[in-house]
Amino acid sequence: MVNAISQQALVEKILKLPPDKVLEVEDFVDFLLNRAQDRQLVTAATALSVAVFQTVWDNPDDAEYDHL
Repeated sequence: MVNAISQQALVEKILKLPPDKVLEVEDFVDFLLNRAQDRQLVTAATALSVAVFQTVWDNPDDAEYDHL
């Protein structure tokens, strides 16, 4: 996690930027937040699907593939 000193330094740097660059920074921050949220959703969906696919993956007919 970012400590308070580096947070303040980042805020000071952003405040020195021209308005159009501040918008770029905001867009980038939004992108990073959305990407993190997307990854959490993929991880959660994967975890939920494991139980469903377990019966498909673990069956006697496909047991030979486990030894490959």
